[in-house]
Amino acid sequence: MKDVPKRHLDPVCGKNLEAPEGRPSTEYKKRKYFFCSERCRTAFERQAERFRMNDLARAGALLTPGRVRWGIA
Repeated sequence: MKDVPKRHLDPVCGKNLEAPEGRPSTEYKKRKYFFCSERCRTAFERQAERFRMNDLARAGALLTPGRVRWGIA
């Protein structure tokens, strides 16, 4: 079985980052976030809680049984 690389999503602009090594990153509430640019990292750090809540809401919409599955927004 092939080893599938883990993809990361930039929480600010929504870009898929297949290889986050060497990319700007930050840690917030024990979770590491990766970004496509310093501009996105700076935007995240200004409103980190807002982006974290959006991420949690997106995951809840996908994983809640019996609910509409909205997909990744």
